[in-house]
Amino acid sequence: MELSSQRFKAIAVTAGFSLWFFIISSAAGLFSFEAFAIFVAITIVITQIFAFKLSKALDIFAIINTKIFLGILFVFVISLYGIFFKVLHIDLLRLKKQSSSYWLDTDKIKQSTIFKQY
Repeated sequence: MELSSQRFKAIAVTAGFSLWFFIISSAAGLFSFEAFAIFVAITIVITQIFAFKLSKALDIFAIINTKIFLGILFVFVISLYGIFFKVLHIDLLRLKKQSSSYWLDTDKIKQSTIFKQY
């Protein structure tokens, strides 16, 4: 973001503010398209007018916003993997033998099928 123009930073921060407005108002049950449109319009006008003066602040907000969203995305993806592995009965650590597991039994692999590669 440091190499981006101030106008682009203002648009990126407006998008971040708009997403937070949507998340918070939806969670509170107060979301309406009219209020969202007014919020986006006011935010765009203010950030574009003060883009040059608020350049450093826009950088800081963009970095914090990115870290928060990437953290949430990381937790969400890891949670999905856990749910999928539980549903599919996949035991990543092979802690217990299961008849419904998709792991290959290593005792059944013959030595003749393993080749050394040089």
